[in-house]
Amino acid sequence: MTQLATVLREEIRRLSRRELSADIASMRKASAQLRRDVAALKRENASLKRKVEFLEKREKRRLDEPTKGEGPPEGSRFSTRSLKAQRRRTGLSQADYGRLIGVSTLTMNNWENGKTRPSPKFLARIVEIRGLGKREAERRLALVD
Repeated sequence: MTQLATVLREEIRRLSRRELSADIASMRKASAQLRRDVAALKRENASLKRKVEFLEKREKRRLDEPTKGEGPPEGSRFSTRSLKAQRRRTGLSQADYGRLIGVSTLTMNNWENGKTRPSPKFLARIVEIRGLGKREAERRLALVD
């Protein structure tokens, strides 16, 4: 009787292993495919990050390039009121607007209060960003950081 129980137990084990091995094989294939997909996505992600870094550097270089002649365009004027209005229209603080132009917060404050006037180099930058909207100003500010 014990031999029958042992044989029966062994047969049940054998059948269950065979059933499980079929299920596990499909799971192994799916797992391997998922690992390959994850690896491919990681490679693609790294490639896209490199492209973004390259484009950000190129855009920052383009924005930092001095304008032709390093002077303001003909007919451009500077007004403290217009500078303040321009900064408020973009929704930026003096510090952020100064970073966008390339000057300190104190310099922005002095310009807005009429204590000093911007040099031709910075007047050219002010004229260059005069027409920016909020979104474009925020985008350029993110590139400056």
